[in-house]
Amino acid sequence: MATRRLIISIDPGRTGAIAALVDGTAGPVIDMPLLTVGENQEVDARGIALFIRAAKDLNPGAEVVGVIERVRAMPPRKGPDGKEERKAGPQSSFNFGDHYGKAKAAFELLGIPYLRAEPASWKRRFGLTGQDKDAARLLAIQRFPAAAIQLQRKKDNGRADALLIALWAEHQLAMGQAAA
Repeated sequence: MATRRLIISIDPGRTGAIAALVDGTAGPVIDMPLLTVGENQEVDARGIALFIRAAKDLNPGAEVVGVIERVRAMPPRKGPDGKEERKAGPQSSFNFGDHYGKAKAAFELLGIPYLRAEPASWKRRFGLTGQDKDAARLLAIQRFPAAAIQLQRKKDNGRADALLIALWAEHQLAMGQAAA
């Protein structure tokens, strides 16, 4: 039976991942491809495009839709003691935006329409608001038991996020939201 819908999901950070959801079932999942530039590692836009192309080739004739977690600069957050807990510096905010842009560009260059998943929206959908990163990994294992081998390490939370973002997109598409 031919694949009807292929959803390619990107959790865009350096520790993010890319996942394919094939008719609602977990397909290939990889850590974000990185490129070493000087002493730094950056998201590899070509690596993203190669993953997408390979997933499309494995599912000829499928409707292909992308989804990317929409990222923004993190505002400072104060802890219970009133002191600042988290503050992203300008360079890290720039880098994260650069990674997001590369992921978007891969979809655009390949002509794949995509949705943007607000972190608060997809996390709320799965009851992950306020939970630690491991909660998403455990939920992804529960939802996609066949992918458990790819999600066994704590650092596989980016893979889990990518799978859950794809599942969120599948729901949005079923509710009639169109990809742009």
